[in-house]
Amino acid sequence: MNRLELENFLSRLTAVNALVVGDLMLDEYLWGKTERISPEAPVQVVDVAGEEVRLGGAGNVINNLAAVGCRVHAVSVVGDDDDGRRLKAMLQEMNIASDGIFLAPGRATSRKTRVLASNQQMMRIDRESNGAIAADQEKKVADHVRKAAKDFQVILVSDYLKGVLTGGVLREIIAIGKEHGIPVVVDPKGADFSKYRGATLLTPNRKEALTAAAIPPGGEKDLRRAGRKLRQALELEALVLTRSEEGMSLFFRDGREEDLPTQAREVYDVTGAGDTVLAFLGAGLGAGMPVDEAARLANLAAGIVVGKVGTSTVSADEILDLVAHRHFDTDLKIKNRDLVSTILAGEREKGRTVVFTNGCFDLLHVGHVKYLQQARRFGDLLVLGLNSDASIRRLKGPKRPLIGEEERAHILAALDCIDYVVVFDEDTPKELIEKLRPDILVKGGDYTPESVVGRDLVESWGGQVEIIRFVAGKSTTGIVEKILQQYREE
Repeated sequence: MNRLELENFLSRLTAVNALVVGDLMLDEYLWGKTERISPEAPVQVVDVAGEEVRLGGAGNVINNLAAVGCRVHAVSVVGDDDDGRRLKAMLQEMNIASDGIFLAPGRATSRKTRVLASNQQMMRIDRESNGAIAADQEKKVADHVRKAAKDFQVILVSDYLKGVLTGGVLREIIAIGKEHGIPVVVDPKGADFSKYRGATLLTPNRKEALTAAAIPPGGEKDLRRAGRKLRQALELEALVLTRSEEGMSLFFRDGREEDLPTQAREVYDVTGAGDTVLAFLGAGLGAGMPVDEAARLANLAAGIVVGKVGTSTVSADEILDLVAHRHFDTDLKIKNRDLVSTILAGEREKGRTVVFTNGCFDLLHVGHVKYLQQARRFGDLLVLGLNSDASIRRLKGPKRPLIGEEERAHILAALDCIDYVVVFDEDTPKELIEKLRPDILVKGGDYTPESVVGRDLVESWGGQVEIIRFVAGKSTTGIVEKILQQYREE
């Protein structure tokens, strides 16, 4: 998946509505330093310098979804206590509806307190109830999911074995997903995975998969056997097996298997990595991605989050930055029209002049380069609208282009004079010009100002049209004819 594909996908996430059902909790962090041993016992003394309370458990899934712009609805059961009310208030502050969060008298809201010093976790203290919720609470959860389901593109199930996701609740959720044609993605826990039968996709880690499949820990063959066994026995569309530093293995209904290597640069803390995988798989499926592409996205996100301390989120910019570091030369310049429009609006506020030109640029030659260098001199930024392969075929016939749009985009993005490349599929660049609102529109010498597409638009907002003379005798057609002639002579 290249940067442009990621940008196009990430820009669609604001339209994704995700329903998250599971064990909500509070993650408390006490940060400090340790420089001495207690005189009372042979333990380190941590001088606390700061503290923070975050949403944890299924709340970390919610945080990750919200961080990339998805709309989220949460369903859970927490204690009728101060922590439960605080949790609901935290969701409301994030503009996430809390009407699906039910308070249960006599139940303790889960709170995990982590003590950290010198970037090391020293201790964790858990306060919680983990018994199964009562039958009346099960009914409330199931009824709420059934009522809300029609408004969502994906249901994410985050099971921490704290009692919310009983067998009855899970059966109802999976049945509701099937009824409405909504993918149900589960981060499972425990030794018995039969309660998840019929879900769309499961995301167990290595240990969980081997335990659930009743296969003793062994080598690669045993792990793959566990993945295949669980996928088949649980009637899943796919199983995504997370393998820590080894990345992921995917098992599909049709028997295909695929391995994704880890994307992590450094591993500081794996806390919450499973939540990140669940969130991004769900976001991907909710936006219409195939399972394998959604898994690649989740793998990228997981590689980022394990480089942070504590349960953390991953932003769209961090994912794009990671891809850019792998392809740091030209991918940064190739963008979709929505993102370029946003960038240019900011540049215009700084008083910078935006120049736009467009064309096919099939078989780049010196005439193209000189033309683009001249165009750049009219302003501070040059945006190139590049005809897609489909639009070139419509304009020039079925034998063109000679070079595909992705290759053409990368070749052009390598030129210093070009700041951004946007591929467009229409026959003319008029819609793209209207979206980007350039200050100066440039075309080649075979045009007159009156015949330039988009001239009326640019002049309507105070811009201007410039015509540049082409370098004589240089054209793609001429190059093709020369090649054909020379090879015929041979």
